[in-house]
Amino acid sequence: MSTAPTALRAAPTTASRALLAAFGLAAAVDLVSLLAGAELGHQLAKPLLMPLLAAYAVTRGAPKLLVAALLFGWGGDVFLLSDADWAFLVGMGSFAAGHVCYLVHFGRRRTSPLLGAGYAAALVGTVALLWPDLPADLRIPVAGYSLLLAAMAYRASSLGLLAGLGGALFLLSDTLIATGVAEWPQLPAPDFWVMLTYIAAQYLLAAGVLAAMYGERRTNV
Repeated sequence: MSTAPTALRAAPTTASRALLAAFGLAAAVDLVSLLAGAELGHQLAKPLLMPLLAAYAVTRGAPKLLVAALLFGWGGDVFLLSDADWAFLVGMGSFAAGHVCYLVHFGRRRTSPLLGAGYAAALVGTVALLWPDLPADLRIPVAGYSLLLAAMAYRASSLGLLAGLGGALFLLSDTLIATGVAEWPQLPAPDFWVMLTYIAAQYLLAAGVLAAMYGERRTNV
């Protein structure tokens, strides 16, 4: 039997629309700043992204694990603003904790074995290519993190197209970071492409989780 509270939670409120607009504005400022070489704009906008997206998710009745994943992403964002090696490792650890939150939320939903084989091949190939060019002290942490990230990206597809695309873009974004750490040739404005794919990834993951959550609620009514 359908209930009014569920319907109300499913509908965006004025607060949720305002928070989503603020997230979009912060994303635009960050990306334009990166293209323009305005480091201050990036330093100010980047730390706002995930808290705004997490707050939006809360107003939509999001699961706690989604909110936690986004806030761990915020921790990673903040630490990666520093160029220090320790900050890179702490930031990577914070993102890893976020991936664990996503994986726990995805649970045992069914996914495509063929897609899993594709992600496994991409993981092994990418790590093998990057390995010789990574700093020696980062090889094991990067490989372990890459395994966790690939697992999250693969399992995200269990929630549908939005979350699946989000997982794939997250993998792409972090692969771009890894190529920079390995000092491979980079695209023009490399930080722009990293942030563009990352912002899209987190938004699509959040949207996919919310869409699946409300779909399951309607199915179970």
